[in-house]
Amino acid sequence: MKNLKSIALALVVAFGTTVAVAQTKKIDASKSSITWLAKKVTGEHSGTVNLKEGTLIFKGKKVAGGNFTVDMTTLTATDLTGDWKEKLNGHLKSDDFFGVAKFATSTLVFKKIADKGNGVYTVTADLTIKGITNPVTFDLNVKDNTATANVKIDRTKFDIKYNSKSFFDSIGDKAIYDDFDLTVNLQF
Repeated sequence: MKNLKSIALALVVAFGTTVAVAQTKKIDASKSSITWLAKKVTGEHSGTVNLKEGTLIFKGKKVAGGNFTVDMTTLTATDLTGDWKEKLNGHLKSDDFFGVAKFATSTLVFKKIADKGNGVYTVTADLTIKGITNPVTFDLNVKDNTATANVKIDRTKFDIKYNSKSFFDSIGDKAIYDDFDLTVNLQF
């Protein structure tokens, strides 16, 4: 009889407890966007790059994970037209910058998530560009079926040193700043 009570109590506890199960939500790449902004001494350039695929993982209503793949072959400037645009796009895709022929994708994998409340999370993730992985930290804002983030990336950590004052002292006004900014808008 004692065993029967123990089993009954175990069943009540097991079925009476709500367990948060992870739910994976696929990102709609066609409705999502990534824009970039890179600055140099004499100005700046901006553009886009397309998300290839991605997911956000939720436990209940809270973000618990995420992973994303970016199609680097879609990297393009939006502030230029014609020959100047084609020249910049070609240079950005070359080995001086992102080496797209060899590294057609970049990835981002969430590693640590801190809930700041009101749908805002501080995310530390592993970012891989040109086969080199480094951590990045940013705030992710989630509301309804959207998520947004502004991410600052130090390109030199991914062996993108072209015209960086950190590596070339005498480049003067040809210097390109090490950090570039991404504005990410996800739909899921």
